[in-house]
Formats: sequence, structure tokens, C-alpha cells
Amino acid sequence: MRPTDRITAYFEACSSGSAEEIASHFTTDAVIWDTNIRPVRGNDTIAAMWLKVRDRWGGAVWTVDSVVESGDGTTAAIEWQMTGNNPTDGRRFVFRGSEHYAFEHSQIAEIRQYWTFDPQRLDTGLIDYRYS
Repeated sequence: MRPTDRITAYFEACSSGSAEEIASHFTTDAVIWDTNIRPVRGNDTIAAMWLKVRDRWGGAVWTVDSVVESGDGTTAAIEWQMTGNNPTDGRRFVFRGSEHYAFEHSQIAEIRQYWTFDPQRLDTGLIDYRYS
């Protein structure tokens, strides 16, 4: 499976799939590095984390905005967005960020996530950039 297809399917699983569906996109010893939380290690732990995030943020939905992948299929970089409604006050939110992926045998082995979580500003992304 090409990196673009794997990442798209992974985001669909995060948005509406089961823990098993999310975990199936990762190697068993995968790790997610993030600018806001400590590393998350292991495909089952990663899957459980995304289910909690989805539930905490009122059925959050993740979409891929753009992908650049290496010619050999071992790495990729994306821009993404997470949308939903803040469960405490119903405000619509959009978090945006960038991720870098490493793959082993077409499974996700590592994600390095770059984004900013600011609970006072639920529309994070590039300052003054005109998102379509």
C-alpha cells in the first residue's frame, strides 16, 4: 500500500473506525511523537488514544489536506486538519498541523506530529494563511 493510501485510510479509521481498525495501520512497536504530549508507543495504545481524543472532542474528524511521499515509499509528510465541536460549549473548532511518517513494510512505524494546542484558540494553524 502506498503511503498516501495508508495515511488516508488511517485518518478515516481515526474519524470513524474501531480500535482494531486504527491499530491495523501501525507496526506493533510504532511510536507517535508530538509537540503537545509525551510519546505514544505501540499500535494498541495509539488506537486507544485516538478513540479517547475522538470522544473527548465530540466526534472529531481528521482529514488529509496534502501529502508528499518519498519515491521508495518509506517516508511521507502531510498537512492535516481535525474538525469537530467543543463538547463544553458547542463551538466549532479546526486544529491544523503537519506530520512526518516513517513506514516499515507499508505499515506506519513512526509519526512526528507538529501542531499547537491552545484551548483558548480552537482554530490553530498557520498565522494569516488563507486555508481553502
